[in-house]
Amino acid sequence: MEQTAQIKECAHTVAGIVAHVDAGKTTLAESMLYLTGGTRKLGRVDHKDAFLDTYELEKNRGITIFSKQAELNLKNRKLTLLDTPGHVDFSAEMERTLQVLDYAILVISVADGVSGHVQTLWRLLKQYNVPVFLFINKMDQPGADKEETLPQLQKRLDVRCVDFSDLENFDERLAETDEELLEQFFETGKIRLEHIKKQIKDRKLFPCYFGSALKMQGITEFLEGFEMYTTVPVYGDLFGARVFKIARDAQGKRLTYLKVTGGVLKAKQVIGEEKIDQIRVYSGASFTSVSEAQPGMVCAVTGLNDTVTGQGLGCEIQAQTPILEPVLTYCVSFSPEIDIHEMYRKLSVLEEEEPQLQLVWQEETSEIHARVMGEVQIEILQSLIRERFGVEAFFTSGSIIYKETVENTVEGIGHFEPLRHYAEVHLLIEPGEPGSGMVYETNCSEDLLSKNWQRLIITHLEEKKHKGVLTGSELTDTKITLIAGRAHIKHTEGGDFRQATYRAVRQGLMQAKSRLLEPVYAYRLEIPSECIGRAMTDIQQMCGTFSAPEQEGELSILSGTAPVSTMRGYQREVVAYSRGHGRLFCTLKGYAPCHNEEEVVERIGYLPEADLSNTPDSVFCTHGAGFVVPWYEVPDYMHIEGMELESEEEKMLRAANEAKRAKQEIVRSLEDYEAENEELKQIFERTYGPVKVYRQDDEEQYQSSASKGASTYRPTKKKQQEEEYLLVDGYNIIFGWPELNELSKTDIAAARLTLMDILSNYQGYSKCKLILVFDAYKVPGGTEHVEKYHNIYIVYTKEAETADQYIEKTVHAMGRKHRVTVATSDGLEQVIILGQGGVRMSALGLKKQIESAGHEIREMCTTKSDSGKVYLFHETSDDVKKKLDEIRLEKNDKKNDKKIDKKIDIGKQGEK
Repeated sequence: MEQTAQIKECAHTVAGIVAHVDAGKTTLAESMLYLTGGTRKLGRVDHKDAFLDTYELEKNRGITIFSKQAELNLKNRKLTLLDTPGHVDFSAEMERTLQVLDYAILVISVADGVSGHVQTLWRLLKQYNVPVFLFINKMDQPGADKEETLPQLQKRLDVRCVDFSDLENFDERLAETDEELLEQFFETGKIRLEHIKKQIKDRKLFPCYFGSALKMQGITEFLEGFEMYTTVPVYGDLFGARVFKIARDAQGKRLTYLKVTGGVLKAKQVIGEEKIDQIRVYSGASFTSVSEAQPGMVCAVTGLNDTVTGQGLGCEIQAQTPILEPVLTYCVSFSPEIDIHEMYRKLSVLEEEEPQLQLVWQEETSEIHARVMGEVQIEILQSLIRERFGVEAFFTSGSIIYKETVENTVEGIGHFEPLRHYAEVHLLIEPGEPGSGMVYETNCSEDLLSKNWQRLIITHLEEKKHKGVLTGSELTDTKITLIAGRAHIKHTEGGDFRQATYRAVRQGLMQAKSRLLEPVYAYRLEIPSECIGRAMTDIQQMCGTFSAPEQEGELSILSGTAPVSTMRGYQREVVAYSRGHGRLFCTLKGYAPCHNEEEVVERIGYLPEADLSNTPDSVFCTHGAGFVVPWYEVPDYMHIEGMELESEEEKMLRAANEAKRAKQEIVRSLEDYEAENEELKQIFERTYGPVKVYRQDDEEQYQSSASKGASTYRPTKKKQQEEEYLLVDGYNIIFGWPELNELSKTDIAAARLTLMDILSNYQGYSKCKLILVFDAYKVPGGTEHVEKYHNIYIVYTKEAETADQYIEKTVHAMGRKHRVTVATSDGLEQVIILGQGGVRMSALGLKKQIESAGHEIREMCTTKSDSGKVYLFHETSDDVKKKLDEIRLEKNDKKNDKKIDKKIDIGKQGEK
């Protein structure tokens, strides 16, 4: 049923404040709330009374840990403001909020400038395609200079960062950022408002405002500019919502935070199999219950217990995989009297609220492992566990989270066939682009494996984080393609393909050349110039890289990348040797090949074949019982033919060898053919005597007696010439000729057409009646039909009838009355043809005849005189030549010109 296309405008705009820690983000939010009437008192972070710092931990630490919501009323619009964490350790919480923003407000401290974390935030905003307004804060501090800061923004972020707080030559500065705006400025002398708004929405223009959030300088101008230059979002009538956060209230009720992206969300509405109990619109710590949420609104709902962050509800699709992720793993331990299994269940509640925590239960050691971003996050988690569960948690044995990838292409095979079960899966495992994660595709024919089984296999691939075989670390940057599979009509169940799929991945990884990856930082190191030598030496010792140092006043700037494992704790060293004047900014860049792979692999000591929960072996069945086949022997037992995986050099060598073997095969076939004919001739002569060949004239035909030494000659009447038929098994010839076989692998239709053209040319030379037969027995409901292609006949067999069957039937009907030759290399078919009275010809024999005919045709067409010119009547008889000479002499008689010309025309036509 077609959904309504009606669109309606929404009065809500959602903006998020993002910044590096201590840039004044929460202070700016407090000022905006106060000026718009959201609060009556201006709160401060250092006074622990900020409106949006609702958790005791946030008040004590003076940082934002969890994203908060505040409702503001602008002059003509409602604004939902989302305050996000600024500390690097809580970047994942900030990233989840980006999914629901209409606009972002990036706060930059003029003292810190564009730090490494600010650049990370900028890349994230670009990744999520969020339009950005910039507020440069703390302009009241000594030394703050807008003229120095703006070029830095344009250099390190984007050249289209424009000062919107200075109206002097405003339109001219806007015109410099875009050709379309420049053309409009030349035509009218100004830039229209709607065009400015569109450029900002499309991320082609980034407004910059300057001020002081603490002293409320520039805040009013910023609010007016934000309302003027933002576009009101529009949404459809079809319900949709995006989940971006899971939390719990003071009473322990589960809250699902979401943004309505279409339609209307109502209380008591059923979503999936769950019903919404309450809709809450939060502003700080308080909330208002509403009966419905309009499009564009951000709210929290109760009653949904199965939702996850990033989930799309209704018509909304699933969010993309988060870019920022933890790089450290710790073992979480408790006092001996605490039930570790019960604590794992309780900690799973925290994992819902912090998905990047990624708790893992280690069965072998009965330990809980958690992934975290840094030491500050560990302190917060300890406080949360103490506050919520009343126990003390200890985080020990911190280690780097490694990942693995593959460097070559392999085929992984998994087979699962215990008694009354069956599934086989073939996967192509290839290296992916760096940072691409895991990519799953299917390239399997539905004739081999039905679509529903293919979808199930892809589901099984996606549902699990696959382990590598070097250290057991998570596999990434790898593309896995389903290329083949087989199910049993009676014995296959869904779980069979899960087993076969997992085993295929592991079997492929065991063959592949794996590579260990480690997390790396992108850093920016600011130190006094006299310390630059020490810093460069340290970076080299940490296996890092750096670009040429930059000079900014008395400071030297080093930037580059370094492994997380070597740069941990380096900030303390920087502070020490720079006497407090140096600063290090680190942000996670991603994963790169590990600098000490052998050392790490040896230290971890992972044994892939001993990991029984991720076995690479397969299970086959014989004599009614299943047995395990080691991964390296699986190709010897598989039921589906595997792929040939070769390098370009191997392909070229194989092609050359195949061409050589094909040539040798043709020579051997021709030799065998001649030897066979000679042997038949000798057998015939030993039985019946030598064969004598006699010439035929126009009136008499002589026949020889087969008896040795007794030849009798008697004239007979000339028989009517016998019709000759050539039946060609189309696909047999295509697959028997190397050139057509290669072409068929790319385009079978082109191979058919090429064969049809070749045979059409050959028929013009041989004058036989040529019938080309193609199998169509797999076409449901197909009927036999014949069509003419130039001078040959094409036959497509009916359903359930092969070309062999059609040819046998035709030879049986025609073989006694006509000379019938069949071209096929099917040995059994050749025997049947001889029995039916036909003459057999192999595919290579037909190829040789066609090549010979082509050679003769070329010789006839290229016959030349001594002068090198080709004459039309060069091959005519002497009588015709004499007659032509007479005609040429008569040309002198002008009276006979017309008659002579006519005779010449007749002679030419006859010769043609």
